[in-house]
Amino acid sequence: MSNKEKSMGYIVFLSVVAAIGGILFGYDTAVISGTTEIVKAQFGLSTGMEGWFVGCALIGSIIGVLVAGMLSDFLGRKKTMLISALMFSVSAIGCAVCGNFGQLVVYRMIGGFGIGVVSIVSPIYISEVAPAEKRGTLVSLYQLFITIGFLLAYLMNYLILRGAAVDATGTELGTRMFNQEYWRGMFGCEAIPDLLFLVLIFFIPESPRWLAIRGQRQDKSEEWKALREPGILKAVLIGSAIAILGQFMGVNAVLYYGPKIFQDAGLSGEGSMFSTVLVGVVNMLTTVIALLIIDKVGRKQLVWWGVGGMIVCLLCIGTWFAVGTMPTWFLLTFFLLYVFCTAISISAVVFVLLSEMYPNRVRGLAMSIAGLALWVGTYLIGQLTPWMLENLTPAGTFFLFAFCCLPYLFIMWKYVPETTGKTLEEIENYWKQ
Repeated sequence: MSNKEKSMGYIVFLSVVAAIGGILFGYDTAVISGTTEIVKAQFGLSTGMEGWFVGCALIGSIIGVLVAGMLSDFLGRKKTMLISALMFSVSAIGCAVCGNFGQLVVYRMIGGFGIGVVSIVSPIYISEVAPAEKRGTLVSLYQLFITIGFLLAYLMNYLILRGAAVDATGTELGTRMFNQEYWRGMFGCEAIPDLLFLVLIFFIPESPRWLAIRGQRQDKSEEWKALREPGILKAVLIGSAIAILGQFMGVNAVLYYGPKIFQDAGLSGEGSMFSTVLVGVVNMLTTVIALLIIDKVGRKQLVWWGVGGMIVCLLCIGTWFAVGTMPTWFLLTFFLLYVFCTAISISAVVFVLLSEMYPNRVRGLAMSIAGLALWVGTYLIGQLTPWMLENLTPAGTFFLFAFCCLPYLFIMWKYVPETTGKTLEEIENYWKQ
């Protein structure tokens, strides 16, 4: 094996370790879909409180992205990933053993903080260790691992729900976690992948680009001043726009409320959960395809075709709910096609673009701002989706998601450059010009 191959293998290893944070991101995000109905029933939650239960973790995520850039610039990328791993551990264990709904909300917010931090620092780390010609593929590993986290959460939810009627644990705690209040087991199982992430972080070095600029690190006021430079400010505004708009195209509504939507369509509780597992499988397999072609096809081409397909699928899903007499297979087919179009386009591209758009000297801070926009949009969708499904009807909700795809396409066409194959320094020079 040549030195180049050994070097590339090592870079892949570093990228995989950082990308494991995506599993925790995905699990913590998607596990909520299997817990909302039982938690709502157990604690007597109103529709508004149900939205708060889903959205409270996103408050933690917003706080996490606000500090993630500063933490990663000050402490380094590696230590910041370690902090996020510890937050996930506290959240998983706390949710499993909490005593009341208030404590559950607090521990969900702590997990959300971990999501916010890892959503910034893991893609940054990968983009800084990856060569230009492989950067899209390697950063996309993070999105792939998010989908693995989604699928893992869906599978655990489905298996725990199926086994909830059978007490095979033999202990009082086990009975409570996996039978009587099985939502506890769904949350608690996140500790397993988190332990893997926590251990492997100790086996990777600090980002070489962070080490290179550490001695030249300017104070925070200088970084904020640099963000106001015309080219960099434009990049931050564009990144923030595509980050927040991407959340209003239905992606997280499907991830958070998939079982509820399928139940509204007439599927049983177990059937709706199994349909959600299918969504997770398609999401993961499609992301593998995106990972293989993103550095060949290019970021913008994936967006054109993917978002176009999303619009068609959302209109078909909305029509199914509006008509009310069409077969269930029609709904499930276009749900899965929608997930395919999403996974191969905006989901695969967003973290790649945000991790490579900004100069080294302000990358952490700039990505925190764009990440803040992303999580504000995610929070709003988490809060508003139950209200929209109830007041706009499912048909109106999906028609609205289809309409929100149009400004996203316009910004990508008009303002976002093609970054495929360019070094981070070349992209920085583009914005300066």
